[in-house]
Amino acid sequence: MKTLGVIPARYSSTRLPGKPLKKLNDKTLIQQVYENVLHCELIDKLVVATDDNRIQNTVNDFGGESLMTDPSHSSGTDRVAEVAEQFDYDYIANIQGDEPFILPEDIDRVIKNMYDNDTAMGSLGMTNINLEDYKDPNVVKVITDTNDCAIYFSRRQIPYMMNKDNLSAEDIPALKHIGLYVYQKQFLLKFNSMPVSNLEETEGLEQLRALEAGYKIHITKTEHDSPGIDTPEDLEKARRRIQKS
Repeated sequence: MKTLGVIPARYSSTRLPGKPLKKLNDKTLIQQVYENVLHCELIDKLVVATDDNRIQNTVNDFGGESLMTDPSHSSGTDRVAEVAEQFDYDYIANIQGDEPFILPEDIDRVIKNMYDNDTAMGSLGMTNINLEDYKDPNVVKVITDTNDCAIYFSRRQIPYMMNKDNLSAEDIPALKHIGLYVYQKQFLLKFNSMPVSNLEETEGLEQLRALEAGYKIHITKTEHDSPGIDTPEDLEKARRRIQKS
């Protein structure tokens, strides 16, 4: 079994235009992510999927591989699927281009769990969500069954914590969802052709399209957080974190 890693990266961003080319110390964000993923043992090939020549030129300059994709794509998954069609790999890993702190071993763990479990799709969740993230609608939560498969994803507080007036993080059974996905290739291509589902449209979470259609998503648990960079404030936090490391 072989896995293709794809990092979708677009230039336009409402809150942080040109995000992939923003600097973290002496490297661009896209270079930080790319070089991080190169340490994965179970990714056989890595490609940046972009819609912008500036990003492609930057990737080429630091020795990475990139492909131009249709600029009309509405999501990173569309971009990943376009690249996946061009290669003969069993599994496709969709790695967010704005999460420079995701650990290679956690990516490998999701891929291995996909090899070991007969699910169409795998993802990553962090245990012990804190209260701030639990209440934050920008943080996606996931609850799982006893087989570590997703029951539901939401931006809201799930599950509803009845009779918990003094809630602590240890009381919350939800996980903070980290935006890493690994797909069986054929499922990814099918998923990408499916219409937007009702739950997906309601929550603004495309993984609900798979759940609503009856597919299983295996969640790999980790203790390691991987904060994304969406705003200038996030970028400054990431810079401070790198300086401390």
